[in-house]
Amino acid sequence: MTPAELSRTVLDAVCRAVDAGELDVAAPERVTLTEPGPGGCGDFATNVALRLARPAARPPLYVADILRARLLDADGVRDVVVTGPGFLNISLRARDDLLTGLVREIRAHGKEYGYGDALAGRTVVLRVPYEVRAEVVADAVARLVATQGGRAEIEHGEPVTLRPVPAPEDPAPLGPDAARWALLHPAPHDRPRITADHLVQRETNPLFRIRYAHARVRALLRNAHDLGFSAEPGELGFADHAGTGEPAAEAHFDSAARASHSAPHPLQTPLADHPRILRTAATTHAPDRLARHLLTVADALLPLLPEVLPVGEEKPGVAHRARLALAEAAGAVLAGGLSLLGIDAPEHL
Repeated sequence: MTPAELSRTVLDAVCRAVDAGELDVAAPERVTLTEPGPGGCGDFATNVALRLARPAARPPLYVADILRARLLDADGVRDVVVTGPGFLNISLRARDDLLTGLVREIRAHGKEYGYGDALAGRTVVLRVPYEVRAEVVADAVARLVATQGGRAEIEHGEPVTLRPVPAPEDPAPLGPDAARWALLHPAPHDRPRITADHLVQRETNPLFRIRYAHARVRALLRNAHDLGFSAEPGELGFADHAGTGEPAAEAHFDSAARASHSAPHPLQTPLADHPRILRTAATTHAPDRLARHLLTVADALLPLLPEVLPVGEEKPGVAHRARLALAEAAGAVLAGGLSLLGIDAPEHL
């Protein structure tokens, strides 16, 4: 976890505490991280509890205890210790350990990774006009609602509650998969493009990139089986992972800390974010968010694929098994996401 990601994680803990009624305070715009001071411990420290105590009309230690409980549930956080008047000292899980745990979780749940209970027990009524795009969007929303434990009822009539910009022409000539993608990928307020561009097998076609990445993963699993090895989460064996290009958080730490918490593998963030994407897409009735997220996953996955199998006389090792497991996990996310959009995830392409 990078300092920028940890800063957002702490801020998210504050927001969740406010939403739950545990704190009556406006969340700050940013959270400052520093090295732990004298008497502190862990990788980073923050004084956010001290900053919130006065406006929340609560003792700093009370605020710190609330935030500590929230942070202990966060991905990538190993431990949180409150020291002094209310400093939060945060210890992070090792980067490779975090990715390994994430891959294990995805493989355990398969295509249902990311399902939650945000809409458990609720019935969502979707009233749509008699129009092809509205029907397709409503169908995808109903699938997404089900991932969060809810049930959707699609009706026609007034008042309309789901009215995306209509398709300018009949998308049926594109075929079922490309037609659904053409209608679901744009935001509801954007006019969909019904063109043959959705059919070309080139990297300029987002749907092709997603389905190609999934098909490549399936091919790698078959090839690995032929070579006599299987997927097993573990260390990837790369010297370092590429940076994310994100701006640094408002943090101060030495070069050793920077080295030990360098940027994660490009797949880690989108895979870890998948449950949130499903929850948001379901609760806001926005399958386009899932479509764009799948493209992010595919684009992060494609550079990994040539590094999975051993080359030449090289023997399959721990790193190859770990890379195969990571690719398999990303492929499961792609397959599950495409299924929720009503689009086939092919074994061959």
